[in-house]
Amino acid sequence: MADTDPVQEGIPCMLLRGGTSKGAYFLADDVPSDPDARDELLLRVMGSPDHTQIDGLGGAHPLTSKVAIVSPSALPGVDIDYLFLQVTVDEALVSTAQTCGNLLAGVGPFAVERGLVPAGSGTTTVRIRLVNTGDIATAVFPSHDGRVEYDGDTAIDGVPGTAGRIELEVTAAAGKHLLPTGRVADEVVGHRATLIDNGMPVVLLDAAEFGVTGDETPAELEGRTELAAQLEEVRLAAGRLMGLGDVTAQTVPKMFLLSPPRSGGAVSTRAFIPHRVHTSIGVLMAASVAAGIRIPGAVGAEMAALPDGDGPTLIEHPGGTMPAEVTVHQDDAGTWHAASRSVRTARKIFDGRVFPRPRL
Repeated sequence: MADTDPVQEGIPCMLLRGGTSKGAYFLADDVPSDPDARDELLLRVMGSPDHTQIDGLGGAHPLTSKVAIVSPSALPGVDIDYLFLQVTVDEALVSTAQTCGNLLAGVGPFAVERGLVPAGSGTTTVRIRLVNTGDIATAVFPSHDGRVEYDGDTAIDGVPGTAGRIELEVTAAAGKHLLPTGRVADEVVGHRATLIDNGMPVVLLDAAEFGVTGDETPAELEGRTELAAQLEEVRLAAGRLMGLGDVTAQTVPKMFLLSPPRSGGAVSTRAFIPHRVHTSIGVLMAASVAAGIRIPGAVGAEMAALPDGDGPTLIEHPGGTMPAEVTVHQDDAGTWHAASRSVRTARKIFDGRVFPRPRL
């Protein structure tokens, strides 16, 4: 980071919508390399801790309190490293425990905007290492005359209007397990659960066990304090089983209540992320759910209405449906593997300098 006073001089920053999230994107060279100093600065940039985030860029919701840090990658065959940070709204906490498949949609365009990758003719392809997980993503998006083309006719539920199509394919890091416990289902605090990680650690639960029908609004579910306490108890136990340790202060695993589909999709979901309820669904969350319900014996498999052939799995959520293209297979040793593809959009909202508040 340049030896300047960010309060007085500001920091180069781009705000982009990526998928159904919105975040501040930075080059790694423009923020401190020391994690503690970086996190302290980002709290001041986003306006945390404050439930309104009135004094920063954050939008008072986990989906709009996100940061992407991008740099050239030293990994052979990979263009860009992408580090995701979840900035907690009302606590002085910044987490790197997960990645974000929605902000991932904006990483390739941001890399072109900052001159890290040249724009292609017609389309641009960017290979991205997801630093948080080690997974590798390939992003393909439209470009013209050396610029990213954000306009287009692709619509995604949860975002008004249409924009340019961004195709994302994510493959797991070497040695990573789709089912962290090695089991299709576990008993966790008295509940049958499938613990799965196809890009995002999630816990799949039967909504009926918790008195949830699957048509409740996020606000309705957030108002059920007893339900939140039940799910948090399961989450803490599941985190240990998944090898994540004590997840009390982490934002993973995400908790999914599954119910039969209502709108022509494969399954209906309500996602706790982990304490607020997602108004739609994250890209990698959808990929993990879609992989899980394709495994015989997993929670949700028995209620899922899966498409014929290799078509996308439509994951229903409060804002509509998300198509998740996943391939799932079991090897000769009985281990399950998956890969995922998805379609997202992104849009550059502003590019300039952000001025962090002087102190927390």
